[in-house]
Amino acid sequence: MLLKYFYDDKLAQASYLVGCQASGEAIVIDPARDIETYAKAAKANGVKIVGVTETHIHADFLSGAREIASRFGAALYLSDAGGADWRYQYASEYKHCLLKDGDTFQIGNLTFEVLHTPGHTPEHISLLLTDGGSSANEPIGIFTGDFVFVGDVGRPDLLEKAAKVSGSAEEMARKMFHSLARFKKLPDYLQVWPGHGAGSACGKAIGAVQSSTVGYEKRTNWALQHEHENDFIQELLAGQPEPPTYFAMMKQLNKMGPQLVQEIAAPLQAEASLDAVEAWVQQGMVVDTRPASMFAQRHLPGVINIPYDQSFVTWAGWLLDYDRPIYLLADKQSVPDIRKALQSIGLDQVASTMDLDVFELHDDSKFAKYEEVTPEEVGEQVQTGQIYVLDVRYAKEHADGCIPEAKHIMLGYLPASIQELPRDKPILVQCKSGRRSAIGVSLLQAHGFKNVRNLIGGFDEWVKQGLPIVRRETRRT
Repeated sequence: MLLKYFYDDKLAQASYLVGCQASGEAIVIDPARDIETYAKAAKANGVKIVGVTETHIHADFLSGAREIASRFGAALYLSDAGGADWRYQYASEYKHCLLKDGDTFQIGNLTFEVLHTPGHTPEHISLLLTDGGSSANEPIGIFTGDFVFVGDVGRPDLLEKAAKVSGSAEEMARKMFHSLARFKKLPDYLQVWPGHGAGSACGKAIGAVQSSTVGYEKRTNWALQHEHENDFIQELLAGQPEPPTYFAMMKQLNKMGPQLVQEIAAPLQAEASLDAVEAWVQQGMVVDTRPASMFAQRHLPGVINIPYDQSFVTWAGWLLDYDRPIYLLADKQSVPDIRKALQSIGLDQVASTMDLDVFELHDDSKFAKYEEVTPEEVGEQVQTGQIYVLDVRYAKEHADGCIPEAKHIMLGYLPASIQELPRDKPILVQCKSGRRSAIGVSLLQAHGFKNVRNLIGGFDEWVKQGLPIVRRETRRT
């Protein structure tokens, strides 16, 4: 048996290539949209991709299942367990098999048994794997998708918060409780191969280890310690992070069938004139991908800064519109990777690019900048009310401690809340460390705010300097 693990650290998303070397056949489980890595791995290991499967309709990335079916003629193995509203609408275009609880299917000598494990979503399935070439001839592991993670379980509130299915969070939490009761009955020795690692918004406390076992999760996973349903539901629903706004779009696109990559793979036009950027700002969204420190010193008016780093995809999904063209200011060598990163969440509408050498070819009169300040420099002005403080952290971070009188608007919600902010007063934007707040400053400047500053070191540095804070316990008194 062949088992290959793939991990996209920008999305904290895991996928798997599982092959039967005796028959030379393989299947991909929960594939990312970029399928080249699976194709290369299959070729290198002498197997042919004949199947592709998903544990559920994903919300946090665009699936490569349709891409694999189209390119390789692979059969789709998809859940049919969630009812009419949770079926894959593109499946009939390809060879496919719809799966319900208790069904099995074969890839060479490998047997996959379907367990319906609702809770994260109604249609969610997990897959028990048995290697027929083994003398034991019993399951060796389970692909759990977004059901059981290392140290956590899939959040049940996305349908309500992201897809706007009213009242579904508690219902799905109850289903999760009963799915976990079934998981607890599995043999301790089974390996657990989850769909996400630390950093994914599909859970609130996911561990960074790639895999686990059923027995280890029974001993250490907080969600498997609960015996009382109502207590479990209360803890599961508490403290879940804000779901990115693009999750609803991913649900829709993955259900309908993502556009094939070859249909959007046309070469991009590269512009060299600053005049083009002025037109871009009027037509769509212009993204400067340089580090925040460089953007602060010199940038073009109307442009937003989303640095191309490990958080790029997350904030692009939060802040960019799916129905407006995207223009990139980026190093030309990085453009293919940036475009691929955007395509991983369906942001396919990159219209044009401009190389970063533009910043070396023009004088400062063409550019804007913003001020970066330390807590020591602005502490007194903040405490005397001379500066308006905007906290763009997650709600849980803000609740655990904040700068007195800080206005809280989580960064992802900032574009929709611009009208709540004053234009006649200096604004200090802060987060935990200064990275998210830098994106926030660029957003405010792009919306015409003139006197905006970024707090270097963020809330952590504010606390370190011994400046006043308000904690949850204080606010209760």
